[in-house]
Amino acid sequence: MKALEGERISSQKMGVPLQTWQNDRDRKKMNAKGRVFKYGDNVDTDVIIPARYLNSSDPAELAMHCMEDIDSEFIKKVQKGDIIVAEKNFGCGSSREHAPIAIKAAGVSCVIAETFARIFYRNAINIGLPIIECPEAARGIQAGDQVEVDFDSGVITDVTRGTSFQGQPFPEFMQRIISSEGLINYINSQS
Repeated sequence: MKALEGERISSQKMGVPLQTWQNDRDRKKMNAKGRVFKYGDNVDTDVIIPARYLNSSDPAELAMHCMEDIDSEFIKKVQKGDIIVAEKNFGCGSSREHAPIAIKAAGVSCVIAETFARIFYRNAINIGLPIIECPEAARGIQAGDQVEVDFDSGVITDVTRGTSFQGQPFPEFMQRIISSEGLINYINSQS
């Protein structure tokens, strides 16, 4: 538990700038900020990371092909901290962890959707990719908008349009999993 009480932990392993934990008493807020890439309903794991690239589990290799079958320009344009916004059932399809790993390794700091496929939701949290469900935000935010997410409060702010949406706040234990780079690292830090 030493790392969670006093050491600086950073979500930089896969290139995603999130927050740091200093200690329980005055920990920094967990948030994300970036430009939006917008997608519709039923974005499945086969378009997030096409099956032809699943012979690798290297995050950097997977990132090079992230979203290429739905948005061939994505990997050329995405910057560290950017945000994906989608509509219903994001991450449907197979249960492969490669999909959230590819998104995170590409530099995406958060995925906002109206709904997520259940297994994608679990895989994302387990590998330390923040995701948040908010139907109003998914409908109101447009491609290219600058968006900020406060995971403590669940507030999603579209800075470009001057609008805010109330998503589900992240419980502290989920924030700890994400800031630890995923469930396994969080569990290992507890020993």
